[in-house]
Amino acid sequence: MTILLFGVTKDIVGSPSLSIPTTNITGKPIPKTVKELKEFLFKRYPAMKNLSSLAIAVNNNYAKDEESINSYDEIALIPPVSGG
Repeated sequence: MTILLFGVTKDIVGSPSLSIPTTNITGKPIPKTVKELKEFLFKRYPAMKNLSSLAIAVNNNYAKDEESINSYDEIALIPPVSGG
């Protein structure tokens, strides 16, 4: 599963994308919903918990926590945006 990163999420991870194993080789649960993906990311990158908001887009649409995700989905993390 490849996740596209933007803004501060890219800075936190240190890369414009992130790859998450889609098989259970690691023995850790594989995220199957947006909520599980957020929990996975917050454990792996604790600085993401400090963001005022973090939206997740699945296949170019904002996704709710209960939405299912699959390895073939296009997933993007959208951090808070400042501007004026």
